[in-house]
Amino acid sequence: MRVAVIGHVEHVTLGRVPAVPRPGDIAHLESPRSFPGGGGGVAFFQLTRSPAEVLLYTAAGDDDAAAQVLERLSRTGARIFSARRPQAHTRDVVMITPDGERTIVVVGEPLHPQRTDPLPWEALGSCDAAYFTAQDPAALVAARSARLLVVTARRRPALLRSGARADVVVGSALDPREACSLDDFPAGQRPEALVLTEGATGGTVHTARGPQRFPAPPRKPEGGGAYGAGDSFAGALTYFLAVGVPVHEACVRAGPYGAAVLGALDPLEAQLELAA
Repeated sequence: MRVAVIGHVEHVTLGRVPAVPRPGDIAHLESPRSFPGGGGGVAFFQLTRSPAEVLLYTAAGDDDAAAQVLERLSRTGARIFSARRPQAHTRDVVMITPDGERTIVVVGEPLHPQRTDPLPWEALGSCDAAYFTAQDPAALVAARSARLLVVTARRRPALLRSGARADVVVGSALDPREACSLDDFPAGQRPEALVLTEGATGGTVHTARGPQRFPAPPRKPEGGGAYGAGDSFAGALTYFLAVGVPVHEACVRAGPYGAAVLGALDPLEAQLELAA
């Protein structure tokens, strides 16, 4: 099986803080660690924990942060297709408060692959599934050549501009940038399923047959942070859909993969192995 991820991978520095700093405060990150993250990066690493061959389409800057990200990505054994940009790579500073909630400061604009980049876009046609979290509508059209297309709800504007139809759109009902309904899509672009998560209460699958709830995992791991939970869920969901699991059951199965990262500060250390 072959699965592609199209999107941004950022250089993340994450650590604990007693509280989110107020105006004029200075915050010191405790137990800091750095790793490739962002919406594309975390989903990509979750998928590399599966038996599938994984393809990553991304973009990188020309500085030390980019070199560190690309070196870590290369160690996965996945096929990495990266367009280079003559600029600093995007960095994230992530603050985890004692309740596990995360606050993110993004330094610079996320770097996304563009359809005009000389990357092997034709390989997407051989993929069983593609997960799209980039911004270029033309790149989304290329991703549509995969057998199954999953798009993050945060990229709904790009999806609508592309004219393409996603099979599944996934996002968080608690995030104003992602919360939407099937009525927010034109009839010709309405996905087969809209999956909206709601944290500890589970989530809902919206289809033409109506909404169907799915539960959260029965136990919430403690001791980590919320960073990467939604993206790990999306990566696992894409995998289970690719192997043919119906969407509601795929959401149930993907739930523990999102929850698992709550048990560690570094989400990449806590991601579970995927198996059919």
